[in-house]
Amino acid sequence: MKQLTATLALLGCTLLSTAAWAQAHSDKEVKQDIQRHRAMAAAHEAAAKCLESGKKPDACQKELQAACKGLAIGKYCGMKHEH
Repeated sequence: MKQLTATLALLGCTLLSTAAWAQAHSDKEVKQDIQRHRAMAAAHEAAAKCLESGKKPDACQKELQAACKGLAIGKYCGMKHEH
């Protein structure tokens, strides 16, 4: 029981410190995040249009990956949906 309590306390402290760090963004950092989100949204819109045009999904995925290089983490440009 003591170990569980200690683990929960550590988890709580970690969550609180993470939340405090996340709120400590400067105005400049927030503006940069906004720009990145808009760029990712534009890349996803282009991917949707690519698919609508009849191109193969692999080709559209490669275009999405190229458009998102340096913007998001992972090969799905910050978003992955179920298939």
